[in-house]
Amino acid sequence: MRIAFTTRLPDEGLTRLKAHEMYVPLTEADILVSTFDKPVTAEMIASAPDLKLVANFGVGYNNIDLRACRERGIRVTNTPQPVIEPTAELAFALMIAVARRVAEFDRRLREGTCEPMAVMNNLSHSLYGKTLGIIGLGRIGQALARRALASGMKIIYHNRHCLPEQTEQLYGAQYVDLQTLLQDSDYVSLNLPYTPEVHHLISLQELSMMRRTAYLINTARGAHVDEQALVHALQNGIIAGAALDVYEHEPHITPELLTLPNVVLSPHTGTGTWEGRIAMCHNIEDNILAFCEGNYDKMNIVQLS
Repeated sequence: MRIAFTTRLPDEGLTRLKAHEMYVPLTEADILVSTFDKPVTAEMIASAPDLKLVANFGVGYNNIDLRACRERGIRVTNTPQPVIEPTAELAFALMIAVARRVAEFDRRLREGTCEPMAVMNNLSHSLYGKTLGIIGLGRIGQALARRALASGMKIIYHNRHCLPEQTEQLYGAQYVDLQTLLQDSDYVSLNLPYTPEVHHLISLQELSMMRRTAYLINTARGAHVDEQALVHALQNGIIAGAALDVYEHEPHITPELLTLPNVVLSPHTGTGTWEGRIAMCHNIEDNILAFCEGNYDKMNIVQLS
């Protein structure tokens, strides 16, 4: 099998693929390894007459023209398992950072603009005893819930469907409708996959339902949030703050977000640990080798319908 890559990945994570012809041009490839930051368009797919598999490096796959793959009978896989813990870890870190004003204090201390150290200066908010509303209590959402539960938070969630009672009990999580979640949460975390149906799931209407003391955390996909509406909400005290790892028009970031003190920003690094990258490479290897051996039931296959 001949393998093309949209992005060079760590060689130490791909040692099992060395028997295959790697790093060939796409036009000659049987397999394409793609990454979330590189769109795989219909034109690219058409340029590769022998292409049989797109192995996406990441859990999301909205960077791939799935319709073009379906029409050609090209299988698409992703790497859901290795992204769980690092993404949940970053979501929790962002939640702490925005609530405790970590990035803001760091910046102001370096600039010399921080308030003097005194009992009633530089106050922030705690996570302990607060309510975390998770939109999308899947694998990443549950990993976040585990961390929040250990920090003394109450968990409510909204999915398309309720989870089994045993899963809810594990995290002390209560299912609520979206409006109730927005109204009752101190922190709202987006952890759901992106589909056209949830484009701008959070608009000004939803932001206006949130508490004025609430924070929005997004480590899922930027297009879940109407970024201009979010800027308006942050500038006008509709919500207290936001922490973002993803953006509506990546790599562009709405300029106002860069100037607001009540926003913590991260450059789409949810899965961006050395350990996570190597694990994702191993998952790519698993998918490709299973494909080459015809063991399709061992692949993380994306449904194209």
